[in-house]
Amino acid sequence: MALLHYNQNYLGFVAKLLLIATLAVGVEAIGVNWGRNSSHPLPPLKVVQLLKFNNVTKVRLYEADPFVLQALQGSKIEVILGIPNSLLPRLNSSLKVAQSWVHDNLTRYLSDSSPKVRIQYIAVGDSPFLQSYGGQYVPYVVGASMNIQAALTKANIADQVKVVIPCSYDAFQTESGLPSKGHFRSDLNKTMIQLLAFLSKHNSPFMSSISPFHLFQQNKNISLHFSLFKETSHPHKDGKKVYDNSFDLSYDTLVTAMSGAGFPQMDIIIDQIGWPTDGVVNANSSTAETFMKGLLSHLRKKSGTPLRPHKPPKEAYILSLLDEDQKSIVDGGFERHWGIFTFDGQAKYNVDFGQGSRSLVNAQNVEYLSAKWCVVNDNKDLSNVTASALDACSNADCSALSPGGSCYNLTWPGNISYAFNSYYQLHDQSPDGCEFGGLGLVTTVDPSVDNCRFSVQLRTAYGGFLQVPSSMYLILLYMAVFLI
Repeated sequence: MALLHYNQNYLGFVAKLLLIATLAVGVEAIGVNWGRNSSHPLPPLKVVQLLKFNNVTKVRLYEADPFVLQALQGSKIEVILGIPNSLLPRLNSSLKVAQSWVHDNLTRYLSDSSPKVRIQYIAVGDSPFLQSYGGQYVPYVVGASMNIQAALTKANIADQVKVVIPCSYDAFQTESGLPSKGHFRSDLNKTMIQLLAFLSKHNSPFMSSISPFHLFQQNKNISLHFSLFKETSHPHKDGKKVYDNSFDLSYDTLVTAMSGAGFPQMDIIIDQIGWPTDGVVNANSSTAETFMKGLLSHLRKKSGTPLRPHKPPKEAYILSLLDEDQKSIVDGGFERHWGIFTFDGQAKYNVDFGQGSRSLVNAQNVEYLSAKWCVVNDNKDLSNVTASALDACSNADCSALSPGGSCYNLTWPGNISYAFNSYYQLHDQSPDGCEFGGLGLVTTVDPSVDNCRFSVQLRTAYGGFLQVPSSMYLILLYMAVFLI
């Protein structure tokens, strides 16, 4: 009897350990995207510190920046290391180029001679199938992936690092809105079959973004409550399957597309999913927090989806860690505001990465430029000031002035001052950066109003890669914003 009692206690103890381990795996399966498409990026060491303070154990990088990789050495943070789309043609055409890339950006960080970077995946391309790219990268994706795989094998690290290909949320679709009718875009059918066969051969997961926000923006049949995991949302039915949130609807559309291509059971990693906080209507911190809490709760329950019950994504990466003021805004100003943290590492809302009830920890010891701003000089003739503001916004980030943005309600000339200050901060507060033909004025009084933040930039090396928006939509938008 004593032995039986001991065995029962032991089995109960083991069961508890297994339960704890299961919960831990669920928490650790959540990572973040760390993009650096910023004019003044937060220094890598401070970002790694930010990740560690907030129990983030997985991160996706879009390129192999040596300073970032050095900062990650010895951190035990698991990494998806990205290859930019611009490199795909060369990687497709040459195994030697692939071998050089692997040697320069991978093997040195896996060496036993120094603290390692825990690189788990190489992501070939950055959403290369996005429709907005016009198919320019599609011919190179599979070939580049094969050459990277061959380079990993030659370097004897193919057993440590797997190759994945980030698929964009618009690469699969359903005209009826029903997951059971899901399929890959017709222009991608052949490529997707090749890609899936390649992944299956090497036992690699399928990687894709899912964007409830874009689906909500583009589909009138998708409500905000349905997108935010609200219990009050109206469910969508697909035969006997019932969907009560947008994530499951999109995920099962992808599952159906993969099944139609002949790969129904392949593991899936969600490489990008999030909710923006500025730049358009319904993009704000409160709504983003509601979405994130609903998403993480749903993933951690491990209930899966109607087509994959009890089989949630293998991993999911939140878009994103920080705001990026140099991202393309062809789709809208919100593209620069996916961050859980502002550009300078200050939390916008709370996310549970495993810290429980504790709030997120902000970046520490952040170095800023001087506390001064550039505003419009009211004592000057402002009859032509709109042209100066438009010129400023063609270089600097004025996305918060977009309809629905945090600074959209600024009245004239406050919106002009916002444009001037964005340009001034972008150029490291140089005197010329607040000239504007004599219309600018430097002040030490913070002109921020309510939720509209007039930023002071970080004290860091200027990247020197200004992006001039080419979309006519943006020109019209700015003209509307700055109408006097």
